[in-house]
Amino acid sequence: MTNDLPPMPDVPPAVASKPSATRRRNLIVAVAVAGALAVGGIIYWAGRPSYNDIVKGCQRALVAQYEADGRGKPSACDGVKGDDYDALVLGAAMGDLGWLDDDGDFDKDKMLEGLLGEP
Repeated sequence: MTNDLPPMPDVPPAVASKPSATRRRNLIVAVAVAGALAVGGIIYWAGRPSYNDIVKGCQRALVAQYEADGRGKPSACDGVKGDDYDALVLGAAMGDLGWLDDDGDFDKDKMLEGLLGEP
């Protein structure tokens, strides 16, 4: 019997993956998911109408409602704050009564003409 070593294999043995490679992969996946969520959130936020757009839609709905002699709060006004809604209703009512000038500002003379019936 001899003390000869066995022949070397042609392919080196596979090295087990290190824990740092697994952590790195998990970190990459977490960063990718967080980035995708951030992009999705920005797209969702940018696609929503602004408060000014909601107020303008409410104003149009109130004018249409006054022309149709409707009652109640239009659904287009659901996102409008209470004080702003009150001002919009008052503005629409004054416009319906003819108390506003061409710029949409209150005109005292037009109000007096309407109330007193004087031309």
